[in-house]
Amino acid sequence: MTDEDKAVADIHPLAVVHPNAKIGKGAVIGPFTVIGENVEIGEGTVVSSNVVITGWTKIGKDCKIYMGASIGEEPQDLKFAGEKSFVEIGDRTKIHEYVTIHRGTGENTVTRIGNDTLLMAYVHVAHNCEIGDNVVMANAAMAAGHVIIGDRVVIGGKAGIHQFVRIGRNAMVGGMSKNIHDIVPYTIVDGMPAKAIGLNSVGIARAGISPSIRKNIKQAYRLLYRSGYSLPEAIAAIEQEVESSEEIEYLLKFLREADRGICRANRINKKSLFDGDSSEE
Repeated sequence: MTDEDKAVADIHPLAVVHPNAKIGKGAVIGPFTVIGENVEIGEGTVVSSNVVITGWTKIGKDCKIYMGASIGEEPQDLKFAGEKSFVEIGDRTKIHEYVTIHRGTGENTVTRIGNDTLLMAYVHVAHNCEIGDNVVMANAAMAAGHVIIGDRVVIGGKAGIHQFVRIGRNAMVGGMSKNIHDIVPYTIVDGMPAKAIGLNSVGIARAGISPSIRKNIKQAYRLLYRSGYSLPEAIAAIEQEVESSEEIEYLLKFLREADRGICRANRINKKSLFDGDSSEE
């Protein structure tokens, strides 16, 4: 980092910033924070005290990183052999106290977090995870290696996500739930192990999805969860009976790629699982 860089960033004299680190204009680095050689921090990002950012880590603009966070450390993976791998974090993301984000396992692999995401205190994001935009992970939620989380997902506190699980966009995951199968887009899941308990109607509406498409999503989920069809049969029925849209095609693609199986319905609530008045459509 050059003297010119230092002049346009607010770096506390008790911070340890490697000379080769790249710190953007208007960034703030707090006391006792350590920034490694291969770190890039975007303009306007605020890094609080006692934070460690290391490895090949790139953080976007206007992020906020709170006390005690650890970003870019080596993964907790016995296969890791010291290879060069990365962490990439988008713009306007908030990373709260004592969050841990590890870089990828495998040469040139990436752990990636999108824009406008909120990671609350003690969240863990393991190696090779991909987290989308506008995601919320509540306190102490944990994502194991290679987890994929779509846009606008909400994950409750202390929820555990098994390695290689995918969570479709606009889903909601209950706190303290155990998630070992793929979580279908637009659903709410909860339990140990987690089961689908309904549509995330509020989340779908907030995402700006039109009422007509929300109605089609509801029809698709009735075919998936209430018809008694196997997964391949449900996919075929949705293709034939539900009007196509980008949202429905995304759902179908997700289902076709569900190698781990999907989170199935809670049988106790099956009768009313996707029923509801017109306000939810």
